[in-house]
Parts: sequence; structure tokens; C-alpha cells
Amino acid sequence: MQISPSVLSNAQVRLDPLVEAHREALRPLAQEIELWALTSLRGDGEHFDAWFNLMLESTQGGSQISHQVTDLGTGQVVGHTAFLSIVPEHARLEIGWTWYGAPARGTKVNPACKHLLMERAFGCGAERVELKTHHRNLRSQAAMTKMGATREGTLRRHLKCWTGEWRDTVWFSVLKDEWPDVKAGLEARLGA
Repeated sequence: MQISPSVLSNAQVRLDPLVEAHREALRPLAQEIELWALTSLRGDGEHFDAWFNLMLESTQGGSQISHQVTDLGTGQVVGHTAFLSIVPEHARLEIGWTWYGAPARGTKVNPACKHLLMERAFGCGAERVELKTHHRNLRSQAAMTKMGATREGTLRRHLKCWTGEWRDTVWFSVLKDEWPDVKAGLEARLGA
């Protein structure tokens, strides 16, 4: 598996590999503290620059590929998503650090992003795409289930959140041979 930063787009969204010029467009969207309530790192307020710097450095260093998300229907920047935990020798990667400003939640933005990211991952030779979330993030778990990802289990006391709380991490995945069915489901949702 070989994957590199690339602009990804469809009728609903455009995903641009993260660059410094994206900082100020994402900053106001990240100010909603609820976005960070269940994360290991905080990115609102005074914490935004450190979070953004980590995403940018990780992208430039090749350990992840962060994207700024633009809703093509409105022309507005609406959030962030990334490929991370990229392991070429085992043909797997994770989709994560996904968050959207309030106006984009519950719209076609998330399924459109997941469609683009998985299409890219499997097109680049991935055998497995992983997704994970906090055990209390029921909205995220519901979205992964609705998408057709397989719930694999929970790693107990897996990560410590910035709040000091221990997070049990709920894992989901989509395998290469499952992708055609997941893709068809996402395309049906996007066409509806």
C-alpha cells in the first residue's frame, strides 16, 4: 500500500491536504468545546494552535494525512478529517480526527467524506480501514454502524483524555472485500 497526500472531491465535498493556509479557516470551527469533550487532545481556544501544529507536522512528516473539509454546496470550510496510523507493510490505515462544525453535522458531509477517504485508501492498496471512537461517543458509533463498518470490540482503558478521564476505545473496520457493499450504501445515501 502506498498513499500520499492528494486533493479528493466529489459532488458534496472537497478534502484538501492540510497546509498552513488552512489554520485560520479551521480556527473558528474548532472553538466549540463539545467537539473535544471525548478526545485525547484538546483543540479549542488556546489549545487550537498546538493541535493544528501537530496535525500539520504529522502530515508533513508522512505519519498521517490531514484534510481540511469544504462543503461544496455552501463553499464553506466545515471541518477536518485524516488518514492516520498508516502502516503500509500491513496494508492498513485509520480514518480519524474527524470533526465538523455544527451546520455540517447530520448532513451528507460525513458520508461524502468517508466515501472519498475509503475509495482513496482501497484504491491505494489498503486491505483494512480502521475507525475508532470513545465508548461514550454514541453519535460516532451510530454513524460507523450506519455506514456499514463492522464493530470489532472495545479496548478498555485504552487512552487518557485531556480531561483526565480514561477512554475505552470502540473499534470498527471495513475490509477490502466489504468495501463494494459499504460503497454502495454510501452512494445510496448520497444520492437520496
